[in-house]
Amino acid sequence: MLQELLANCLSSLFNLLLILAGILSYILYGIDPVANRSNVYLGAILIIVAFLNALVEFVQLQKSASVLESFLKLIPQQTRVVREGTILQIPAQELVVGDVAFIRMGDKVPADLLIFHCTDMKVDNSSLTGESEPQERLTQNDKRSPLEAVNMVFNGTLTVSGEGYGIVVRTGDNTVLGQIAGMTAGEKKNPSPLSVEIDNFVKFIATLAFATAIIFFILSIIVYKNISTTLNFSIGVFMAWVPEGLPATVTMLLTLAAKRMATQNVLVKDLQGVETLGAITLLATDKTGTLTRNQMTVTKVWSNLKLTGALRSGSVEEHNITTIATSGMEDICFNCALNSKAKFDRTDIPVERRQIIGDATESGLTRFAATHLKNFDAMAERYPKLFEIPFNSDNKWAMSINNVEHETGDLITYFKGAPERILKICSYILLDGKQTPLTEEHKAQFMSTYEHMAGLGHRVLAFAQLKLNREEYPIDYEFSKKSQNYPNKDLCFVGLVSLEDPPKHGVREAIGRCRTAGIRVMMVTGDHPLTAEAIGRKINLMLGDTKKMVAERTKRPVESILEEEYNSIVIHGDQISSLTDTDWDNIFNKEEIIFARTSPKNKLEIVKRAQSIGHIVGVTGDGVNDSPALKKADLGIAMNESGSDVSKEAAAMVLLDDNFASTIKGIEEGRLIFSNLKKSIQYTLSHSMPEVIPQLLYILVPFPLPLSAILILVIDLGFELFAALSYAWDKPETATGLMKMKPRKPVTPASIERLRRIKSRELPPKIDVETGETIPPTRFERYRHTWSRMVTWTYWKEKWEPNESEVMVDLDLLSYSFLEMGMIEALICHIAFFWVLQSHGISLADAVWMQRNSMNPEMAFFTRNAATFINSSGLVITVEDQLEALAQAQSMYYLSVMICQGFNVFACKAKLKYPFGKHMWTNWRNFFGIFAGFVLGFLIVYIPAFNVAFESSYKLNPKFWVIPIIGGCIMLLYATLRVWFTRRRFKTKWNPDIPGLQMYPTPSSKYNIN
Repeated sequence: MLQELLANCLSSLFNLLLILAGILSYILYGIDPVANRSNVYLGAILIIVAFLNALVEFVQLQKSASVLESFLKLIPQQTRVVREGTILQIPAQELVVGDVAFIRMGDKVPADLLIFHCTDMKVDNSSLTGESEPQERLTQNDKRSPLEAVNMVFNGTLTVSGEGYGIVVRTGDNTVLGQIAGMTAGEKKNPSPLSVEIDNFVKFIATLAFATAIIFFILSIIVYKNISTTLNFSIGVFMAWVPEGLPATVTMLLTLAAKRMATQNVLVKDLQGVETLGAITLLATDKTGTLTRNQMTVTKVWSNLKLTGALRSGSVEEHNITTIATSGMEDICFNCALNSKAKFDRTDIPVERRQIIGDATESGLTRFAATHLKNFDAMAERYPKLFEIPFNSDNKWAMSINNVEHETGDLITYFKGAPERILKICSYILLDGKQTPLTEEHKAQFMSTYEHMAGLGHRVLAFAQLKLNREEYPIDYEFSKKSQNYPNKDLCFVGLVSLEDPPKHGVREAIGRCRTAGIRVMMVTGDHPLTAEAIGRKINLMLGDTKKMVAERTKRPVESILEEEYNSIVIHGDQISSLTDTDWDNIFNKEEIIFARTSPKNKLEIVKRAQSIGHIVGVTGDGVNDSPALKKADLGIAMNESGSDVSKEAAAMVLLDDNFASTIKGIEEGRLIFSNLKKSIQYTLSHSMPEVIPQLLYILVPFPLPLSAILILVIDLGFELFAALSYAWDKPETATGLMKMKPRKPVTPASIERLRRIKSRELPPKIDVETGETIPPTRFERYRHTWSRMVTWTYWKEKWEPNESEVMVDLDLLSYSFLEMGMIEALICHIAFFWVLQSHGISLADAVWMQRNSMNPEMAFFTRNAATFINSSGLVITVEDQLEALAQAQSMYYLSVMICQGFNVFACKAKLKYPFGKHMWTNWRNFFGIFAGFVLGFLIVYIPAFNVAFESSYKLNPKFWVIPIIGGCIMLLYATLRVWFTRRRFKTKWNPDIPGLQMYPTPSSKYNIN
């Protein structure tokens, strides 16, 4: 298996080209070892580079193999089962369908169970469904959806309270968890946008290289009639086109960017994910634990007929912050602290750093009370609980009687629960610290406030109390649940408290910045639609009207509202299976989308549908239910602290601090690395024409070859790498430009239509006639299909038709590198080459005459067996002089390429600003890269030991450097004129402002402490 995977990596088109060129080099060395001695080094380097490229890809693919292992960690090792009337503890994998399992608080569920008996049982399904609050389990069920069934518990979920017995209905791969694991393992990840574009570029270069090499191979055979010379020449042409250093450059740039992102708490598992994050057009995000804290938190308090906020915020709030001095607040805090089963795991650290054991709602209330009460840790001992009734679905309230002294007795009864139930048993209300009769006006205010708080998507609880008279309820009174001799009427209403799983700090601004950058943010959650929409409207995810809101505003039936009248939509997961292609098109035409009550299968379908119309999809999530979508997405982003092992293994990127805002840093870094990669490739390709044109003129004119194959390789894998790599540290030309630009591949109606046309011409998969399985085409079949299409007019028409997409290697880049700066460099290098020959008495005409006559072996020049040449001035040029002249001229050509490329480093940086000024000095590594390249170049030329291997000469006079230096200045002048003509085009790519975005901070997680 590993051998097949490595062979597949090695068989990439780029690696095959390198290996082929390396093998041909050795064949030529075998034919003529003396003339082709440098081919030994050439072939070895090419083959080694191919294997190194394959090894990097192999290591990346191996990382995904550990996804399935993480699912096993969710399954408990041991479980309790009832067999022959006895509760036994057995390994979980020994469970079979029909077994009766017993689970209690703290247990992980070992299989999918049908509950037939339970007591105060609640389970945490957040990893499967995304619901932040523990779900109560009952023996009866009225839900149609299996994941919402209240009499089912699922493998891998956690029992947070109570206990129960259940019949095993599914085990192993058949459980919901197992099905998710199967979906995750079975999903094939799409290639990244960067790999697709580089693959397309390699196909283009390979076609160009093969076509040029074959054409000139034929011409060379006709002209030279020498197979060895012809093959050597063809390899030179082939290598001149192929940028051998490109894979290494791309890998190193991505690695450096990934290291930078790690310092910003973004861990990149797949290097190409760095660039993919910058290219995403659609970010599908989970709610619980990703956008919200997955921690129920008190947000508002209504007491003394006044509504106050409970959270600090950097924004201007409509209510004041509540304090312990607010009337009724101390009573509510006592109720939260004493009428609760939740407990802190430790008391020796600050409250905000403690973990809470217990129900999510009670945990939120406990943290709220602990923040406001100075003596909270001592309260359980100081005010002992004498009697309690936990919350249940029948009463919908919880009650506790504690030993709290007051003016008329020693006991106080605390009630909390559903507001309508609590109000029914109240006859009084606490106002300004005094018990006052409850009036209809009070009840009206209660209902108005309750509806307001619930309308925000919050969970609302009411609080009441009753101070028990010492004479009727002495300290030793025995309360009984069975006889119901506890007080449960004529209570004093204290207040309302709302809780929610609030947005994380910075989420609102992060989503706002995403939208400003043209990235559509879509919520995909297992939570209730109303809750999801309420959160969405707080965090810039949803600003506009839904269909229902338009109908209410215009007082028209919902069915009469047209698609173009609204731009926001909330879809229930139950609708997804019945959606048609037209429905999906209408959904993705909306700017603001929320999918609620979704299953893992729904999330996967949403991702596939978005990708089918051209979206580059990023998916964020932290639960097991997110893992199939994380795997299928173009970029899966998992949470580190709250995320399951499964989600982290399935994702290509992990947010180490669980901060959604870190995604924005990643997007900005991804866009920057795309810009820098483009500069680097533009820079790297610019030397192709100075390498290719000499090969072509060698046949067409002909004149002596200015650049040997070994020097071409030194350029590509030598000094070019230093300067090309330095672009990794380039900063954006403008501070806000990157996050104001549209995505480089925006999805529009025109782009969707174009994509569907192209897909209709793709190579279809084969169907196995015996098994009916789909067999995808092999890599070689895809190559053959692509090349057969590349000879058609339709292919090139579609390839270069105008569109809004920006690809890594586009016509503008190719024009700059091949037709503009490449040609300027080639001209400068040839001038320097012929100037050196002229200094040795060989004019251009002489060089052409000598090379043309070299076609006759008896009259060959510039070889060890060459004839003596007498120029038009009568100067006698011996064999040694000819070889020295050619070695110096080739050395000058090589150095000219290097010096021109040193200037080109800055010319390639100029997009919006001219290639001079302070901004060009911000990246000192550009200068270091140029210096390092120059050192290598001068070593090859001016160290005699290297002259034999590289056919260079240390006798080259430095005065000849003036030509490429002047040429480099001309290149900067040309780059300046180019910026002046083209920079207007870049500003048209900026995204328009979105009205209504709220860019002030989201509330922090700290309570106001008084």
